[in-house]
Amino acid sequence: MALKLKTELCELLGIKYPLIQGAMILISNAELAAAVSNAGGLGVISFNTAGRDPEALRAELRKAKSLTDRPFGVNFPIDEELIISYIQVAIEEGVQVATTSAGRPIVYTGLLKDAGMKVLHVVGAVRHAIAAQEAGVDAIIAEGYEAGGHNAPDELTTMALVPQVVDAVQIPVVAAGGIADGRGLVAALALGAKGVQIGTRFIATPECGAHPAYKQAIIEARDNATITHGRRLGLLTRSLRNQMTAEVLEMEGKGLSVDELVAYIGPGRAYRALKEGDVTEGEAFCGQIAGMVREMMPAGEIVRNIIAQAEALLAS
Repeated sequence: MALKLKTELCELLGIKYPLIQGAMILISNAELAAAVSNAGGLGVISFNTAGRDPEALRAELRKAKSLTDRPFGVNFPIDEELIISYIQVAIEEGVQVATTSAGRPIVYTGLLKDAGMKVLHVVGAVRHAIAAQEAGVDAIIAEGYEAGGHNAPDELTTMALVPQVVDAVQIPVVAAGGIADGRGLVAALALGAKGVQIGTRFIATPECGAHPAYKQAIIEARDNATITHGRRLGLLTRSLRNQMTAEVLEMEGKGLSVDELVAYIGPGRAYRALKEGDVTEGEAFCGQIAGMVREMMPAGEIVRNIIAQAEALLAS
């Protein structure tokens, strides 16, 4: 069967191209989501991009609606404290798409779907994809170990994970992790996915709410610039190599307790890197694909370049 860019995902979400902008905590704001949606993809806002206040999310959603008349989504980590308050705001504001992660999809899928939202759940293993399908989600986002931020403990790569999830479920699958251009999109389609989710590439954009120093660190990153840590904590995380990750890995190697590790990392490391620009001692979430990010570029242009490259590959 010939591969095509108009897939079931486009029909499901009401978008032109099968491309979702991944929600990155603290920095996936209204401007970024609107730019991606206006270019034909699906922009996604992080629930906490405007701060830990449901009313701040409401203001961000209204800003997005003033910038685009196309569908956009919101990401909800299911196990986040008080996430139901943010979900209620999204329902009241008529958000059309929800991506959920970091928890059991059965908890909120029914509520979201009853409110008229399409629900896509992020998984890192086949068993979780099956559970999400049983919970009634509309599509699966199969995210490989290459992705930035928090990852699944099974450490399955995108190339291995996606086709196994495709074979295991009957709903559309979106590939995520290690994708930044049209080649990645075409590869995902060849694996049986109906689209892609891209995060790291959208950090180095004028619209993204990240600190300029963090954006520059992404641009300067090369193929081996990221590392994972947190196995001892049970919270596997991929970030840029820096002083903080080196110290955490050293502490894990010495067998320090979970309490000692938590005390060192503290609650604000990600904020320090993503919003304050401390890419030395902050938690600078970043996917392995950062080595392909060489310049700042408007989000809409990124979408158009990815689609043009994919179309050229499919035509060849």
